[in-house]
Formats: sequence, C-alpha cells, structure tokens
Amino acid sequence: MEGIYKDRGSKFLSFAEPIADEETAKTRIAWYKKKYHDARHVCYAYRLGENLFRTKDDGEPHGTAGLPILRTIDAKNLDNILVVVVRYFGGTLLGTGGLMVAYREATKDALEKLEGNSR
Repeated sequence: MEGIYKDRGSKFLSFAEPIADEETAKTRIAWYKKKYHDARHVCYAYRLGENLFRTKDDGEPHGTAGLPILRTIDAKNLDNILVVVVRYFGGTLLGTGGLMVAYREATKDALEKLEGNSR
C-alpha cells in the first residue's frame, strides 16, 4: 500500500508490503531504489520476527528515518513487513525533529492503508 506525507515542499512517498524473508526484503528495496532513482533518499525498515530487523537512513541524519519507520511498525505490532519511504527534497531543511515526524507519518499512512485493505 502507498502513503504520502508532505512538509515544506518535501514529499515523502511510503510503501508498505508483507515480506516472507530477508532476501525478499533486499530484492524489493533494490526495486524501489531503481524505480525512484531520482529521489534524494530511499529509506526503509523491515521486521522479520522478534530479533530480525533492519533500518536504513540513506543519507538522512542518523536515526531520523529508518528508526522512526521501525518504531511505527513496532507500535502496530506488525511482523514480516517492509516499509520504504522515498523522499523528494523540497528545498527546505526540516531538522531532525521534522524528519522524524515526516518519516513516522508517511509510514503510518501506508500501514493504515495496508491494514484497511486487509480487512
């Protein structure tokens, strides 16, 4: 499912999808990076079970993208899930707090649509 969040010209496109294993996650991440090659950042987080998770800030300040994505996944108690957030920079710096909000809200939008679609 696809979500979106906009702030001060930046656009955050978010994508949530179920995954079965780490290889699938890596394949899908590579696909998003290729498809959105013109984006400034392609950040992600995924969770596979209690102890297997990965995050990537992809050039954003440390902890401002991947971790908020993962925390949003965990807040919804989801598993076997990948969320990718693609950022198109709008020319205005959002600061670390603004970035964390943006990545969290974009993730939340995609996950809510995914949950609504599975009902």
